[in-house]
Amino acid sequence: MTTETRGRRTQEQRSSEMRRRILDATVLCLQEYGYGGTTTVRVVELAGVTRGALTHHFASKADMVAAAVSHIAAIRTADVLSKLEQTMAADDPVDAGLDLLWAVHQGPLFVAVVELWVAARTDRELQRRVAAIERDTTAMVVDIAKSLFGADADNTAIPRAVYTAMDAVRGIQLTRIATPDLTDEHEARWRRAKADLRIVFENALAPGRPPTP
Repeated sequence: MTTETRGRRTQEQRSSEMRRRILDATVLCLQEYGYGGTTTVRVVELAGVTRGALTHHFASKADMVAAAVSHIAAIRTADVLSKLEQTMAADDPVDAGLDLLWAVHQGPLFVAVVELWVAARTDRELQRRVAAIERDTTAMVVDIAKSLFGADADNTAIPRAVYTAMDAVRGIQLTRIATPDLTDEHEARWRRAKADLRIVFENALAPGRPPTP
């Protein structure tokens, strides 16, 4: 490898690292200040980069936030995959799988996701990007569920069970964001929902179950 090639790779690595710092700072802004408070000035300060460096990677706030959508999706995917092996080894995979779904929808990252959902309501381009990420995320969760439970590929009940579980988890977590002081109540709501969801998944996995229309 020539000195020139080594230098070029180093520059590419530095550029990639700077881009990641900017995206991490964008996600942090969404968590701390909301979509409206996520400005290029704040991102520059949090990332510790120059204004010129930011504009080199992203021409506008819209471009920056759009890239953050994919960045968040990558973080969420890595988080799920890092916990999947332990979940698959659990004695009760249904219980462990539901707890994993609950766990990955908690914390500051989910707050950033919610900020993007709300912003997408009035931003058609962001709406398109968020919709694509949501489709990919849901498909990934369905595939994981089928692997986790050893379900047949043509089992149409599993995707429906996953959709129901995601709707329940997100609904409770949205309420949790709005009323953070009621943590015990939200946890109790999740325990009740999980008991019902367990029945949904057990029915979906029942041998000889007829296809769901």
